Amino acid sequence: MGRPPQSRAGAKPLYTAAQRARRDGSVWTLVQGILAPVQFVIFLVSLVLVLRFLTTGEGYFAATISVLAKTAALYLIMITGAIWEKVVFGQYLFAPGFFWEDVFSFVVLALHTLYLYGLITGSIAPQTLMLITLAAYITYVVNAGQFLWKLRIARLQSEVPA
Repeated sequence: MGRPPQSRAGAKPLYTAAQRARRDGSVWTLVQGILAPVQFVIFLVSLVLVLRFLTTGEGYFAATISVLAKTAALYLIMITGAIWEKVVFGQYLFAPGFFWEDVFSFVVLALHTLYLYGLITGSIAPQTLMLITLAAYITYVVNAGQFLWKLRIARLQSEVPA
């Protein structure tokens, strides 16, 4: 699969030494480390409930509650993630090392927010709401993959002697 990211010529480290120290010393790193798997578990449960509704037409209320829980977890992780970015990189969003992850996070957020809008206003039919949810969940999985990749890069870079 090639060399690890940090060994490529000219590869820029994800964190400077000062940023790594701020990351490691921040309570927000722990908060993100707790919220991310919690959100993933909520996502898995919700995905099952949404798929159940879409395939059987049953369980709309349970699916709706699960999507609301997933959306709340997403908003919470987005807010605390922005605080984490401010602490580590000095800006709330779009730090160079996480620019594309943040861009894609906004797509995930927009789809979840569209779901909320449709649910609250009643302007989007239940079936369509659940299809929007599936689109949101697909983008969430891609976004989670982006962050996991960055975590892997950070680990590989931290193993390389200075």
